[in-house]
Amino acid sequence: MAKDKKDIIYKTDEEVELIRKNCLMVCDALTLVAELIGPGVSGRKIDEQAEQLIRDNGAIPGFKGLYDFPATLCVSVNDEVVHGIPYNHEFKDGDIVSVDCGVYLNDFYGDAAYTFCIGDVDEKIMELCRITRASLYKGIEQAVPGNRIGDIGFAIQNYTERKHGYGVVRELVGHGVGRVLHEGPEVPNYGRRGKGTMMKNGLVIAIEPMINLGRKDVKSFEDGTVITKDRKPSAHYEHTVCVRKGKADILSNHAPIEAAILKNPNLKEVADILATIA
Repeated sequence: MAKDKKDIIYKTDEEVELIRKNCLMVCDALTLVAELIGPGVSGRKIDEQAEQLIRDNGAIPGFKGLYDFPATLCVSVNDEVVHGIPYNHEFKDGDIVSVDCGVYLNDFYGDAAYTFCIGDVDEKIMELCRITRASLYKGIEQAVPGNRIGDIGFAIQNYTERKHGYGVVRELVGHGVGRVLHEGPEVPNYGRRGKGTMMKNGLVIAIEPMINLGRKDVKSFEDGTVITKDRKPSAHYEHTVCVRKGKADILSNHAPIEAAILKNPNLKEVADILATIA
């Protein structure tokens, strides 16, 4: 979430490639999480392993120390929306776990997130994850020159809130990505078509639907963790994309994460019902 209003900075092709490299490293870390996570595994363990992978590749964890956050991964379980701190608490069967990761290398950031479904997750919660994931791509479809930021938010809100009755978090938003993790513009998951900043070629943004099974309302704790007020689960998926003519260029890659999920018997697949994207 952007902390304050930032300038909008368009990227050169060379800068986009540096951001892409970092986003792919983020997804390598999330793929490792997909291989490790399951009942009895702690948030601290996956955090330590992800940090090691990032540092072994010559990069710096993008979140650690930022806004005083103490870890490499934001690990948010069940009713935690975002910014959960990876403690020694062990995951259990039926949990959903949003894992958000950032990387800093060569003066630029990368950013992506995925929600993992552990074991026997209730079907209502699985459907929340499927719809939230699908809404991410509906938002990405709008990230083309000439469209406005409100078109992204409208697409996500219309699909998740109006069509399926979920709660779209208002206080937390996507953002520009570049030399600063949270650049302008803010990218809400709600909005009106034709409103907001007009997007141009070379704009790099993180689109990240944060969708609640129940009401949209959230509350924050002193450590920065954000939870749903009604304590119902929340799902979160994120890609970093570059606005391009005709079709947005997705700089991160969830495919290896989803391939690892298929191989982990402790995880339930979210991406199996492709019709949810239609």
